[in-house]
Amino acid sequence: MIVLRPAYRFCAIALALVFLALAAPSSAQDAIDYDIWEKTATRAEAALESGTASDQALESLRSVLAIWRERFLLAQGQNAERIQTLQTQINTLGPEPNRDAGDAPESEELSERRQTLTDQLTRLRAPGVAAEEAHSRADGLIREIDNLIRSRRTDRLLQLGPSPLNFARWPTIADELGRTRRDIAGDFRRAWRSDTEQKELRNNLPIVLLLLALGTVLILRGRHWVTRLVRALRARTRPGSGVWSFLVSLGQILIPLSGLYLVISATQATGMIGSRLAPLIDGLPGWGAVILLTWWLGDQVFSRASHIATVRLEAPRRAEARILTVLLGICLAVHGFVWTLSDIGFYTDATRYSLDFPVLILAGLALFRIGQLLASIGKLTADEGETEQAFARRLAWILGRGAMGIGLVGPVLGVVGYGAAANSAVYPAIGTLMLMGLVTVLQRLAYDIYFLFTGQRDGEQRGLIPVLAGFALTLCALPFLALIWGARVADLTELWAQFREGFAIGDSRFSPSDFLTFVIIFVIGYMLTRLLQGALRSSVLPKTRMDAGAQTAILSGIGYVGIFAAALIAITGAGIDLTALGYVAGALSVGIGFGLQNIVSNFVSGIILLIERPIAKGDWIEVGGQMGYVRDISVRATRIETFDRTDVIVPNSDFISGTVTNYTRGNTIGRVIAPVGVAYGTDTKRVEAILDEIANAHPMILATPPPTVVFRGFGADSLDFEIRAILRDVNWVLSVHSDLNHEIAKRFTAEGIEIPFAQRDVWLRNPETLRGGEPPEPPKTDSTVQSTYQSKGAPDAPDEDA
Repeated sequence: MIVLRPAYRFCAIALALVFLALAAPSSAQDAIDYDIWEKTATRAEAALESGTASDQALESLRSVLAIWRERFLLAQGQNAERIQTLQTQINTLGPEPNRDAGDAPESEELSERRQTLTDQLTRLRAPGVAAEEAHSRADGLIREIDNLIRSRRTDRLLQLGPSPLNFARWPTIADELGRTRRDIAGDFRRAWRSDTEQKELRNNLPIVLLLLALGTVLILRGRHWVTRLVRALRARTRPGSGVWSFLVSLGQILIPLSGLYLVISATQATGMIGSRLAPLIDGLPGWGAVILLTWWLGDQVFSRASHIATVRLEAPRRAEARILTVLLGICLAVHGFVWTLSDIGFYTDATRYSLDFPVLILAGLALFRIGQLLASIGKLTADEGETEQAFARRLAWILGRGAMGIGLVGPVLGVVGYGAAANSAVYPAIGTLMLMGLVTVLQRLAYDIYFLFTGQRDGEQRGLIPVLAGFALTLCALPFLALIWGARVADLTELWAQFREGFAIGDSRFSPSDFLTFVIIFVIGYMLTRLLQGALRSSVLPKTRMDAGAQTAILSGIGYVGIFAAALIAITGAGIDLTALGYVAGALSVGIGFGLQNIVSNFVSGIILLIERPIAKGDWIEVGGQMGYVRDISVRATRIETFDRTDVIVPNSDFISGTVTNYTRGNTIGRVIAPVGVAYGTDTKRVEAILDEIANAHPMILATPPPTVVFRGFGADSLDFEIRAILRDVNWVLSVHSDLNHEIAKRFTAEGIEIPFAQRDVWLRNPETLRGGEPPEPPKTDSTVQSTYQSKGAPDAPDEDA
């Protein structure tokens, strides 16, 4: 049976992993009997050399070899601490003298001590060396077994048999079916004629009738009762209704399945089941479970309620999809029945695939149609331009296209005669669709649980916890998906073994436990660093006289040192030998020297900025044409917030190698300059007195040093003056400048002082072209355009001839 095997396989994986986890500690402590190992390895080598062992025998032998390999892996670390101590002692004695190089011989006591330590080191290393050699042998045998089983399965998959449409074989198939029917009927007649069986039937008849009645009622009405209860729960909108309706909906599987078990128990209680009919009766719960599961999945994935359905289709298409889903479940159940019947009758593969061919055709057609429905979701995405669930819709489109392709190719392969290939394509595809549908249903359950605990329905699918739950469900589905498509239990256990074994760099081996230890220690160190920074930021540093920039520098330095120390302690605690990473560090050094020099330069510049503090957080600076406030100084760059409320990221190296203007370094005192011009003929002393009054009256201008008014000179249009004053806070320079200009305009208007503005006279050459008449006599000047500058109340500009 194709579909039910993956479940059994996965259970076997779990049991195997539990066994290895429980057996590992004792195996590491117990002494390894290499004589037994030698016999096991020799038997495995003989089986591989002969090539006649069955797949079941090879799988059993492989499981034994895997246990031995696990023990050898644990034994490789035996006496590791003692070996390290002895190696340190030998290194302390110094290098052994080289007599060929003319070194002086060492003392006899030192030589004897060195030899003693070397002998101890050799004895302690012997078990590890033997375990490493045995581990390599076991691993090689396991790989050979895996390759042999894979090659056999590939040969069976590509084996070409007779076509099911070959009418010449139908009489043979009918004879084999008739023989099986006669055998089953013969078993029943023998049981019926037996006095013992008849007596047992009479004794058990009341219980048989009761079980049949109860089982029939549960099968026929149980699902209907549960469906009504589920609809009542789904009508509610309170938190938790989705979770309870999901749990109750499982009764659509469990109640009819329990009724089926009652019917089977009643049948077995009659005592009329023979040895040939027993496998078929035993398989009924599995086949019934498949039908009920697909029926339930269809109702969940393509629910009548659009807000419940996990695959969004139109209502008529969802109804069609539910029917197709049940049809696929029936095909899986009939396929399992045909497979079991073939095992009972010892049919050939050709007969087996011929009997299964009608089921294969029906399954292919249903698979193709449901693939069309799923592919239509992708079309809706492309036409409507939806983006919220684009990935899910695109995945449905891919699954639909794949189902359509397999639904066509599978029956064609069956017609040609590749029955194994056809079965290995169609039925795993159905199992894949079932698994993907189950994942979507469980993901919706995660959303409902999130709604139950948070009470937030809107935007629930965008929450972090539901998304992580969906990601975890997808990862958990991967082993089942591999088993559905024919992966062996040994393949998954091999991946787990390789994961536990880790990887080697040089002479050091890194295992997942080492990585987990590193992560835990580093996270603890990182959290302690952040706690220390928080305590200093809130309790200690505010009570000191350091400014905000110095406090930020101290906190940043503590953060860098703490993270570096946490990483170093984590590496040491995990037992990672950094000497094994020497070549990697050398390669990284070369890369840093060439490709990462800018990053290193910015990193060093950031450290210099934190130590020297030419700029600090909150300073008003100008660098590279950008002006704004320093908001953050990180390792690589500094973030500046401009007056437009935009962030500018400036590399730290620009602050070290470039020119930086800091307007607030050390204090916020700064100067404001307000220029103004007055008309020619104005009393300059009166203007100076007015400007001085205006400057001294502003509250932001310091009295010491006092503001000054400067008569800059005689401009082309005006007499130029400037107010120069020192501000208490230079951050208000624009506001102060604006206030001064407002006051100057007000006072000058009240005092009758004019602020000049430029006037220009434009002379045009050849103006007759504008009038269309004769050209006048040209003016006596060489310039084509003459400008005169005149200000109100100022004398005319002197003539050029003058």
